[in-house]
Amino acid sequence: MKTAAALSIASALIAFVLASGSTAVHAQQATPPAIDMTPVQPESVGFSSERLDRLHAAIQEEIDQKQLAGAITILARHGKIVDYRTYGMRDMATGAPMTRDTIFRDYSMTKPVTGVAMMILYEEGKWLPSDPISKYIPEFAHLKVFNGFDANGRMLLADPDHAPTMHELMTHTAGFTYGNADTPVDKMIHDMNLNDAKSLQDRIDLLANAPLLYQPGMRWVYSPSMDIQGYIVEKLSGQSLPDFMHDHIFAPLGMNDAGFFVPADKRSRFAAGYHEVNGQLVAEATTNGIPNDYATQPANPSGGGGLVSTAEDYFRFAQMLLDGGQLGGTRILAPATVKLMTSNHLPAALLTGQFGIGQHIMRPGFGYGYDCAVIFDPPIADLSDGKGTFFWDGAAGTFFWDDPANDIVFVGMIQRRTSPDNHHLLYRTHALVDQALVDPSK
Repeated sequence: MKTAAALSIASALIAFVLASGSTAVHAQQATPPAIDMTPVQPESVGFSSERLDRLHAAIQEEIDQKQLAGAITILARHGKIVDYRTYGMRDMATGAPMTRDTIFRDYSMTKPVTGVAMMILYEEGKWLPSDPISKYIPEFAHLKVFNGFDANGRMLLADPDHAPTMHELMTHTAGFTYGNADTPVDKMIHDMNLNDAKSLQDRIDLLANAPLLYQPGMRWVYSPSMDIQGYIVEKLSGQSLPDFMHDHIFAPLGMNDAGFFVPADKRSRFAAGYHEVNGQLVAEATTNGIPNDYATQPANPSGGGGLVSTAEDYFRFAQMLLDGGQLGGTRILAPATVKLMTSNHLPAALLTGQFGIGQHIMRPGFGYGYDCAVIFDPPIADLSDGKGTFFWDGAAGTFFWDDPANDIVFVGMIQRRTSPDNHHLLYRTHALVDQALVDPSK
């Protein structure tokens, strides 16, 4: 028979366990960090208000000339908002003005978010850069490499010099290609209609039946590598990609509108999408033949281009990276992991100007990390950014960049697909912001 003292001890232990569990649940559901989005006086953090007007004028000119429907920009330094502006219209047909809570199609700005998801799993010991991709995707164990054609016009295939690695998957050097170029392998990929796949598994099965475009590590070619990473996130975590990103990135950071679709109660805030036809903006209902209404959670979520978000959502994400993996005390990654992700991983042999996508040319001083571009030697790259600036953009012209040397975050959201070069505002804003930082010592 238990004594009263024993019962008391048992009760105390049960209470402790319950309290500990409650604490753990509370920690997972902690209130997202509060961020003061009220702009400070620019001069207080080294900027010139007068010179920042050049940024405003450049964006407004694009709208006045009807090259953009609208825009939102957020500039911060030392974690303080310096400039937060809305321009133009969310929807030209209805005349709805651009508002801070407008939701945008992020397209390839999804890639760095997928990179963070992968780095979370890296920190959990789930993968290493040196691992072969086939360790996690057995369907890729027997990939071949395109090796030209024989005399009868039949495609020749060769064995890879080495199994493509996770490092190469994270850097667009594994041998995959998007299917948008004029090569035999691209034509095969294009005809597979990967975006029509019913699931990420179906996407992987299709890719497993195509050869690599080149020997792993020998080129830098923009590719579906981040879609493949999204599949790996699902396999290693046991969650869908949307659920993993929500639980481990969006909810902790307070990215309240970020996701892979826009629910019914938020549709009124969704920016209209446009593309250019003979210099004019035309509303579009599809992108590359795919409906872009984002009305439901996709069964085949794209880690390379499927997200939507507000400008403030993405600012929270970008500020987290600049702050070494944490935002307002909420930690997503360790500083060393962010450094690994945002450092150049391309060898000099690939930094020759021969490889790139649109305006992003891999060259001396300008390389690629894990799912983002890196300006590791600005003067050699002929750019004014601080050393170590990293960034990426999306097909509709959205972009972000983080400048660790000057402690700057910039997010720009627009809604216009133009060409493979995207929109030139990304690089123009680097110069327009840099010229306004007149006292970097502050």
